Amino acid sequence: MSDSSINGPLAADHGDLAVYCKLAAVSMIWGGTFVAGRDLAGALSPLLLASLRFALASLALLGFMAAAGIPLVRPGLRQFGHLAVLGFCGIFFYNLCFFFGLQQVSASRASLIVALNPAVIALGAWALFKERPSRRQLLGILLCLSGAALVICSRDPAALTSTAGGWQADLLILGCVLGWGLYSLLSRDLNQRLGPLQTVTYSILLGTLMLCSATWLRGEFDLPAIARLSPLQGLSLLYLGVLGSALAYIWYYDGLRRIGATRAGVFIALNPLTAVILGALLLGESLTLVMGLGGVLILGGIYQCNKPLAGRAKKAIL
Repeated sequence: MSDSSINGPLAADHGDLAVYCKLAAVSMIWGGTFVAGRDLAGALSPLLLASLRFALASLALLGFMAAAGIPLVRPGLRQFGHLAVLGFCGIFFYNLCFFFGLQQVSASRASLIVALNPAVIALGAWALFKERPSRRQLLGILLCLSGAALVICSRDPAALTSTAGGWQADLLILGCVLGWGLYSLLSRDLNQRLGPLQTVTYSILLGTLMLCSATWLRGEFDLPAIARLSPLQGLSLLYLGVLGSALAYIWYYDGLRRIGATRAGVFIALNPLTAVILGALLLGESLTLVMGLGGVLILGGIYQCNKPLAGRAKKAIL
């Protein structure tokens, strides 16, 4: 089933514009998670850090649902198993790879590897659901990858060089790409039936239980280390949990449900661009012409991936 068959002939309407804005906002939020994660990587063990991040996300989601009067639905046994798989892939496995990898890999190099996500998601959609990307979408993905590489490498040329962890460290970050690809693709049926809020909440709750159980079994609940966190590190942890997980995951899943995995996945290429822009605005870092060119390529790639359906929708309206 293709994206167009999922979303119908009027896929690229005003509702889609709101989805695009949300996905762009998600990329802005996720652009800062590498910096926040790197800031915390040496202060807490990877398991403890991931557990705290998603414990905060769980509290934020449950608090929002309670305040809004939205009850948790009761999934069937098969749905519960499906949600557990999502929790394992997108929460447990992804974050183990993310935080262990950031102990050995620079944030720039990690974001360069994670920029492969749009290609992996598109290939996965082709392999699992026979959603063959069009030539225009393939061009868009290539433009996104090229633009992300230009932005990251112009900001930090060392991102191309090997690190102390070598290929093993890079493999951990590639594990993030695999985990996120599965989390994006395997959610489709549940996302349509339960909705983004319920699907994300359950997957995060189950993933958090997995993380906390592993942390407890390994004896890594280090309360003194948590107490030693600086105020800035505490803010980084809140950022990762509330914005980078609870809010961003819901908006991302809403995008997956509305426009499909391939079209939503390309927005991930905006992560390094938004990180560079935020660095210029907040930290006084310089912007270069190469960064600008990379940004143009990323935006052009996103446009190419989403333009075909928009064109068909306009014809359908006429």
